Amino acid sequence: MKVLVTGAAGFIGYHVCEALLARGAEVMGVDDLNPYYDVRLKQARLQRLGKGFSFQQLDIADHEAVRLVADGAEAILHVAAQAGVRYSLENPFAYAAANLTGHLSILELARHSKSVKHLIYASSSSVYGTGSTLPYAESERADRPSSLYAATKRADELMSSSYTHLFGLKQTGLRFFTVYGPWGRPDMAYFGFAEAMTAGKPITLYANGTLKRDFTYIDDIIAGVMGVLDHPPGDEAPHRVFNIGNHRAEYVQDLVALLERHLGVKAKTVDLPKPEADPVETCADISALHALCGYAPSTRLDDGIPRFVEWYKYWRERRGDV
Repeated sequence: MKVLVTGAAGFIGYHVCEALLARGAEVMGVDDLNPYYDVRLKQARLQRLGKGFSFQQLDIADHEAVRLVADGAEAILHVAAQAGVRYSLENPFAYAAANLTGHLSILELARHSKSVKHLIYASSSSVYGTGSTLPYAESERADRPSSLYAATKRADELMSSSYTHLFGLKQTGLRFFTVYGPWGRPDMAYFGFAEAMTAGKPITLYANGTLKRDFTYIDDIIAGVMGVLDHPPGDEAPHRVFNIGNHRAEYVQDLVALLERHLGVKAKTVDLPKPEADPVETCADISALHALCGYAPSTRLDDGIPRFVEWYKYWRERRGDV
């Protein structure tokens, strides 16, 4: 099987590529290697992808360049995006380019391809906004995004729906819930906390760490993505959207306690009120994805964080911090 993976140098994209290669797939990866976070980490991920993997550096918002890369792919796993809720306040046009124009580029690529049979794309739990009923179910209207990032991801879902209606394009959208683990993103809270704690700097906790998040370990996420790949949509429901999370909300303060234990460092904390765009709690209803492919995440936070910390210590040494 030949698969195109966008955002191949990113956290989820790298792990998707690794899983596909382990299956014997031929993987074509694209990524623009933008400096939103340390490019050395992105390059290190790519260096770990060996036989069967090819890579092209390009910006998916460049639709003319994207048009040339499918080259016989049977499936596209589109996980490239400008991530981060708060950064959208600083650089909104980066979100319009990567998440809107970029998504449209991939839709056009899939639409005109003679080989692509299934487009799987990344959405986000952020589309539910701050007022949805817990646990979040796909049946929620998701029409009250509380950040520009969330609005772009919901717009991607709507664009995909229209392309399925117009052109019969078979697609699956995945609403990811707070993914964490080795080779993760430095802009995520757990990674940023580890960085600050090891440097002896304070970390910011909102509402004294009492916010709750559906932390989902990367291996469980990849198992779900592969399950979706193995169960493509049929004609009766050619465009589907699924939650992909852990179905277990954990306090942020418990995450910090686990980091303290496994890093061997006591966190210095600064308490601030909850930002308006942040929900008090997130939790995924994963029954639909379970019914499709048996998706059943099994990694608890107290198992996943030690694995992250073990990798993090390796990464600090590799980049020369210790």
